[in-house]
Amino acid sequence: MKKGIHPDYHVIEVVMTDGTTYKTRSCYKGDKMVLEIDSKSHPFYTGKQVLVDTTGRVDRFKKRFEKSKQIQEARGK
Repeated sequence: MKKGIHPDYHVIEVVMTDGTTYKTRSCYKGDKMVLEIDSKSHPFYTGKQVLVDTTGRVDRFKKRFEKSKQIQEARGK
């Protein structure tokens, strides 16, 4: 291995969202990594996903598209 080209691989402390901590080895720059999202809090893993109401968005898009179509037809005449 060449010297001086590899990142520093050291022990860090990881803090989960619920406060639990564990130690692991990483190339992370700091000595402590605090997570904002993990499998205990992310909606995908907890099953508390909220479905986005896309039908309202689609209807609004269609209305805007119809208006622009009418304006283009009026200009063409």
